Amino acid sequence: MEIIVKQDYDQMSRCAAEHIAELIRKKPNSVIGFATGRTPIGTYRELIRMHKEEGLDFSQVVTFNLDEYLGLGMDLSKPYALDQSYQRFMYEELFNHINIKKENIHIPDGLTKNPDEFCKAYEEAIKEAGGIDLQILGIGGDGHWAFNEPGSTLDSRTRVEKLNEQTIKDNYEAFYKEAGFTMEEMPHYAITMGLGTILEAKSLLMLANGAKKAKVVAKALYGPVTDQVTASAIQVYKGKATIILDKEAASMLDSKDYN
Repeated sequence: MEIIVKQDYDQMSRCAAEHIAELIRKKPNSVIGFATGRTPIGTYRELIRMHKEEGLDFSQVVTFNLDEYLGLGMDLSKPYALDQSYQRFMYEELFNHINIKKENIHIPDGLTKNPDEFCKAYEEAIKEAGGIDLQILGIGGDGHWAFNEPGSTLDSRTRVEKLNEQTIKDNYEAFYKEAGFTMEEMPHYAITMGLGTILEAKSLLMLANGAKKAKVVAKALYGPVTDQVTASAIQVYKGKATIILDKEAASMLDSKDYN
């Protein structure tokens, strides 16, 4: 496990983007797991800049997203602010601005008529792609990865998960409130990669910024491995894990533990 601390969000985002770009340069057909949320937006903007200004080539890259709200799908008839699907997020924040092939993009289908069968097929698609080379992760306010809520097991697979009260509140404040939705109107279920799926990736890249994440980052990295803080699974991960934080998110870590 390597922990890298940068002065601020912009420096953190540039460092994360360079980490991703290095993999793509070495392996043009990399399989990358992408995450949504506010944290990776700066990283995605830097990847777009690298593509436009430095020629970073995504034409052979294959992607798998971590999750999607059940019941939502991209609706181009709505303005972006009113389309809260993670599919729309990924296209607006990254995919529309790089030379990735549409057929290489995989995002859980929130509108599927048979979620259980879709989840099984998603797992198979990851295997058929050769597995995920690099999985990008954030960390939720209660320490969750993707939508693996407290209680999720280390061997859990892609599935439908009921969102807990903290996740609903956090996502409402971050996205739905400013779009004019009520908390009751936002989805309360999601399709998510499981912890077992995530831990099979060849490498992990976890990002966190801001003082609000400091306590939960410390719990994930220093606390017991527990299903109540699912990001603590990083402590038993067998591959290369890189954690990139800004100074505020790292404020409860011991400085001897990071670069």
